[in-house]
Amino acid sequence: MERWAEKYLEVKRWLAKIQMKEDNVTHFHNFCEWCGKQPPELLALKDDRSSTKAEELLDDFVADEETGFPNSVKWRMTIAVKSFFKHNYRDLAKACGKMTLEKVKPYNMPRKEDLRKLWLWMQNPRDKSLITFICSTAIAKETITKIKWKHLQENWENIELPWIDIPDKLLKGHGIGKYKGVRQITFLTPEAKRDLILYKEWIEAKIGRKLTSEDNIFLSTFEPYGAIHYSRLGNMIWKLSRKAGVPFSWHDARRYVNTALEEIRIPINWAKKIRGRKVSGEEAPYSLPAKQQLREKFKEAVPSLEFTIEKRETSKQMDERLKIIETAMADLTPEQKETFKKRIGELRKTKHKKPENEAQKTETNGAGLEKQKIVSEAELSEHLQQGWRVVAALPSGSIVIER
Repeated sequence: MERWAEKYLEVKRWLAKIQMKEDNVTHFHNFCEWCGKQPPELLALKDDRSSTKAEELLDDFVADEETGFPNSVKWRMTIAVKSFFKHNYRDLAKACGKMTLEKVKPYNMPRKEDLRKLWLWMQNPRDKSLITFICSTAIAKETITKIKWKHLQENWENIELPWIDIPDKLLKGHGIGKYKGVRQITFLTPEAKRDLILYKEWIEAKIGRKLTSEDNIFLSTFEPYGAIHYSRLGNMIWKLSRKAGVPFSWHDARRYVNTALEEIRIPINWAKKIRGRKVSGEEAPYSLPAKQQLREKFKEAVPSLEFTIEKRETSKQMDERLKIIETAMADLTPEQKETFKKRIGELRKTKHKKPENEAQKTETNGAGLEKQKIVSEAELSEHLQQGWRVVAALPSGSIVIER
């Protein structure tokens, strides 16, 4: 796409004025392919400002049901085309290319077990750190490509919940107009901090030097080790989520954090501050929450945010659950009561059962084949390809899998 865009002055002029360059140039290129015209030919349709040929072409695209593009993509393509004409001073009529974009699927809300599975599928320390980092901080994808080590709290490695202070130029709106002065104050959960430390050590070993405060946090894993590219972030999670069988996008991570904040009933303005959104009345200094106050409130959300280690039910939690089940049995038939009693007996046995030792022999079936065993993280990928599935991640870092 970059090589294609470089060929046309009109496209370079347009891209210089917009924020989302990669996605928009792809959508615009696909429109050019559909209509069989190059950018200069499209602009030529509006040399006569009274001509409606360009508008009619866009309307024909919207009406064409055989384009091969889903409605959501067609909608983005029409926006890209209008933007191209606008920034080349050939504005199209507002009525052209109108589409109604109806949301067919509900928003995806990741579950902890899904995120844990996806995290286990991550192929290197950088990718593991990326998922815990974004699921902790709710930092947007574009900002991830620009954030630097200097934005982390000083001595962050030795602080329980270190803050990250991101200026307006790296956020939505880039500090222009109503977005001027907006800052994102967010925090690392303990597991996000752990993964970030491991990633930092790993990438420093690869590039052969210590990272400085001016280095980008997330780098490419191959030479010349530049900042990770926006499109690379999207492609990586798209491929890995399909391999792991877990629907997920980076925006789902932001939704995951927001849900955790809602659970602790955090004030709306504080939640906006953590997510890097414009806060009502933010120009007034007294409305800015102190970082320490924010951290204390964020701490309440940590249990809802962390997902890499499976938290087992405590004895007290299980007793409470069993009481609820026993109360619910009052309205059951005798047969249903008998079934529930058996299940309760199984649960009580489970409650008093001692945890399995990691050094135990692997369980086998009647034919002598292993059906459950413990492997290291390095061995996981090969076993997943052989049909094994993840059961649990142990505190030691080992992983329980089964056929």
